[in-house]
Amino acid sequence: MNSTNNTIENVNDFKVASSFNTSEDFKIPESLQHFASIYVQPVIWNDMDAFNHVNNVVYYRYAEAARIHYLTQTQAFTDDATTVLAQSSCTFLRPVTFPDTLLIGVRTKKLGNSSIVMDYCYYSTAQSAVVATADSVLVKLNKEATAKVAWSDSERDTILDFEKSVGHTPDY
Repeated sequence: MNSTNNTIENVNDFKVASSFNTSEDFKIPESLQHFASIYVQPVIWNDMDAFNHVNNVVYYRYAEAARIHYLTQTQAFTDDATTVLAQSSCTFLRPVTFPDTLLIGVRTKKLGNSSIVMDYCYYSTAQSAVVATADSVLVKLNKEATAKVAWSDSERDTILDFEKSVGHTPDY
């Protein structure tokens, strides 16, 4: 990983920063091989609920952090536009408990004129398994958040090139 711009140079074996500003080495599991962005999410005790597993709403917080990481990596944040979450869903496959670290793969499923559909894959390092999948739709708006704004050719190229770096081609 290039520490000055947080880009992945070798997608199969890299050092990533977690949400707690620590670094750990992870081998990317096969299920995340075609996700250009991998976000490291430690599970903390407070994420669990009365049933002794990570509460379902916490997965949406994890997705938000992973999504921001992806948008930062693709330089999608600008001063003249913003993105809003229009839809999101999550499918829970296996319970997650403390202690664990999730590797959350994020990728663009479809790049629309002013929208982006994103896929998420939550991989538990403790279970060595995919524990959840999710998707979301973001819409790009002007700075005032009053009108849709199209992705520029440069932004589209950046996102598509980022995805192609791991052999994934989004619909567009």
